[in-house]
Amino acid sequence: MGLYQNRIVVKVGTSTLTNEMGKSDLRSFDRLACVLSDIQNMGYEVILVSSGAIAVGTNKLNMKERPSSMRMKQAAAAVGQCSMMFLYDKFFNDYDKTIAQILLNAEDMEQEEKKENLINTFNALLEMGIIPVVNENDSVSYTEIESEDRLFGDNDMLSAVVAILGRAKQLVILSDINGLYDADPRLYPNAQLISRIEAIDETVYALAGGAGSRRGTGGMKTKLRAAALATAQGIDTVITNGKMPEALYEIVKGNKAGTLFVGKMS
Repeated sequence: MGLYQNRIVVKVGTSTLTNEMGKSDLRSFDRLACVLSDIQNMGYEVILVSSGAIAVGTNKLNMKERPSSMRMKQAAAAVGQCSMMFLYDKFFNDYDKTIAQILLNAEDMEQEEKKENLINTFNALLEMGIIPVVNENDSVSYTEIESEDRLFGDNDMLSAVVAILGRAKQLVILSDINGLYDADPRLYPNAQLISRIEAIDETVYALAGGAGSRRGTGGMKTKLRAAALATAQGIDTVITNGKMPEALYEIVKGNKAGTLFVGKMS
């Protein structure tokens, strides 16, 4: 079965949804909701994969820093998920859109019956013009928070899995950087953005560097792993800057924005 040519999965990270103070970046929520609503109005089916529950919950609970214990991380995630969905509901509603919440665990992908139900749910929501907002169920799942080799990373891998399950034509990972560079732009001002990559090999992974921003947990390496997973199923994957969601207009038109990893069918 082929890919849905008009279906796009967009993943947004904690660093996009929060500001330097660790508070919710309301302008980011608003601009993201506006662009995704507009893209849906252009005839695309949109699935949003969103990180940020622990960071938003940490702020809501007036904690001085991100909690370190499992029980407090999961408590922060439970509170943060409510706040995050409230904000998404508010801003998408401003653009006359209905959203739905889907919380996943790794086990949901491993059991065939659960996976089938999940695919059916996505299809039903998209057929009704609803935008699903997906996150890992951090308040009950410890694998995503604690595991060294997490299945989903910082929801980057989750977004690739969702794109594959949903047979989306495109996956767009919104990051705190414009894309993949030939050197770390934070250390080398002359670093050049790589606009197109045909194959993700060891030389590409070597460009990834370490972890991401202090507010998020996923670095470029998890994004490359997600891109490798999606492109192996023929899904074009783009990494671009989440603070400029307007780049999505260029991406759906097939124009250059960020780094494109070309989908290849095996």
